[in-house]
Amino acid sequence: MLSTLPQRHSEGWVFAAACRAAAWSSFGFLTLIIGAILFNAWGLVDWRFLTSYDSRFPEKAGVLAGLLGSFWVILLTGLFSVPIGVGAAIFLEEYSSDTWLTRIIRTNLANLAGVPSVVYGMLGLTVFVRMFGMFDRNGLVHRLTGHDVEAIELLGLEIPLPFNRSVIAGALTLTLLILPTIIVASQEALRAVPPSIRHAALALGATRWQMIRGQVLPASVPGIVTGVILAISRAIGETAPLIVVGATTFVLFSPGGIDSPAKVLEDPAALARVPFDRFTALPIQVYYWVEKPQVDFQRLASAAIVVLLGLLLALNGLALFIRFRYQKNLKW
Repeated sequence: MLSTLPQRHSEGWVFAAACRAAAWSSFGFLTLIIGAILFNAWGLVDWRFLTSYDSRFPEKAGVLAGLLGSFWVILLTGLFSVPIGVGAAIFLEEYSSDTWLTRIIRTNLANLAGVPSVVYGMLGLTVFVRMFGMFDRNGLVHRLTGHDVEAIELLGLEIPLPFNRSVIAGALTLTLLILPTIIVASQEALRAVPPSIRHAALALGATRWQMIRGQVLPASVPGIVTGVILAISRAIGETAPLIVVGATTFVLFSPGGIDSPAKVLEDPAALARVPFDRFTALPIQVYYWVEKPQVDFQRLASAAIVVLLGLLLALNGLALFIRFRYQKNLKW
C-alpha cells in the first residue's frame, strides 16, 4: 500500500532525527573521554615532564624516553615504508598489466590493511627479533658454518644478528603494518590523475618514466602525502606490535644515548648505534603507567596521552595543510 505524503514526511523526519542523535552521541562520548583525560592531566604537561626520564617516583617521572623512542622508530618506519609503498603503488598502477596475479595482489593489499596489529607483532617477533631461530645455538647457521654468528660487520658498523628487541625490529614490524595502507592510498592518488594528462604527455613524445615523473607524481602528491602521514599517525599510536616485539616498559636512557642535538655533535657515531639499541615508545609508557596501582602514575598516563594526542593532531593538521597547498596549485 502506498504511504501518504504526511506519512512519508514523518518517516523522513524520524530518520533525520535518528541520524542527528547518532552524530551528537558520538561527539558527546568523544568530548567526555577527552575531557576526562584533560582533567586528569591538568597541570602535569610541562617542560620538566617532556624532558625527564621515567622514575620510580611519580613527581620525577617524564616521557623523554618514550618521545625519543617513538621518534626513532617512526623515523626508520618512514624511511623503510615510504619508498617501498609508493614504488609498489607506481608499479601496480603504471607498469603492471591487468592480470589475475595483479588482481589478487590488489585484493590482498586491501585485506592486509584490516589485519589486527598484534598479528604483525607476532610476525615481527618471528622474522626480525628471532629471525626464525637461524642464529640460535644449534640453529641453521650453526649447522651450516659450525660456529655461532652473533653479529656481522658492515662498513665498520657491527650489526647484531638477530636484531633482538631493538629499534630496527620495531620499525620493520611497523613497516609491515602500514605498508598496505600506504600502497592503497598511493594507488588511489595515482588513479585520481586524469588519463588525459598521461595521454597528452605520451603524445608529446615523453617516455613512460618522464610522464610519471613530470606529470603523474606531481599531480598525485597531495593524496600520497596525506596517505603516508595518516599511516604514520596510526603507527605512532600502536602498542600491541611493540609489546610483542619486546619494547621495554621502564627505560632510563634514549636509543644511542642521544637525548639532545649536542650529543650528536659530540659523538656522531651514536647515530649508527640507534637502530640496534633497546627502546620504549610513548604508547608503551602509557600502558606501563596505567597498569600501576598508584593514582599519581595513572594521572601521568593521562598526561602522556595528551602529548600523544598532540602529536597525532599535529600530523593530521600537516596532512590537511599539504593537501590544501598542493591542490591549490593544480590546474585541472
